Formats: sequence, C-alpha cells, structure tokens
Amino acid sequence: MFKRSNPTTPPPPVQAVERITSVLGAGIIWQGNINGSGGVRVEGIFEGQIALKGLLVVGETGKVTCENVRALNVIVAGAVKGNITAQKVEIRSTGRVWGDIVTMAFATEEGAFLRGQIRMEDAVDLGFDQPETPPAEAQSTQINGKAA
Repeated sequence: MFKRSNPTTPPPPVQAVERITSVLGAGIIWQGNINGSGGVRVEGIFEGQIALKGLLVVGETGKVTCENVRALNVIVAGAVKGNITAQKVEIRSTGRVWGDIVTMAFATEEGAFLRGQIRMEDAVDLGFDQPETPPAEAQSTQINGKAA
C-alpha cells in the first residue's frame, strides 16, 4: 500500500558567486576595498575599490563611489558613481549610474538612469589574477576598510 520511493539526490548547492554572501547594511558608511569571490549586497554607502569575482548588488538605499567597479555580475537599484566592468550589468528602475559600462550583456528597466556610455564586448577581461572558478569551499569575500 505505501511504497517507499527511492531517495532522490538533493539539488546541487548554489555556488557563492551566484548568491549574496555578505551585506553592507543601510546606515553603514564604509571606505576601503572589497575583493574576493562571493556575492556582496550594498545597502549603505561605500567608497573605495571593488574587484569581485561574483555578484554585486547595489540595493535601493545603496550608494557606491568607485573609480572602476569590477565584478562578474552587477545589479544596480541604488546609485553608482564610477565605471562598471562586468560580464552582465542590470540597472533597475530605481537605479542610477554615472559612468561608463563595459559588458557582455546589458539589461535595464523603464525609469533607470545612465549618464555614460555602454560598450558591448564579446568577452570582458576583469583582470583577476586568480583561477576562473575556485573550489566552492575556498570561495570567500574580503572586505577591508574602515567604517566612517
């Protein structure tokens, strides 16, 4: 009557480069560097350098000032002042970008703001010195700087 089904294998875990692993919360002002291979969400204010082998999300309350943002994927719902180099860039309806974008894929929503140029490339060199895909257990994000 009741038959035990064969155990199914669980779905593979989402790698750190595809999800958020660190959050800079609203109300935080941070100056310094963000680099590594995890995903970062910025809801506060960040000034410095970003070189991220993963996802960068600038939330609606987030403000990033960075000469050159480098990440695999960038989603902007807040404000970014600086150039963006990424494989994929998305500017949401509340997003504001002041700077040039170099990317392989670009998406935007109605109401998004961009003051700069977009250059589409077949391949984007982010200039990372690390291997393309580090093991999942070795993936991490380093945030160095100081709170203001």
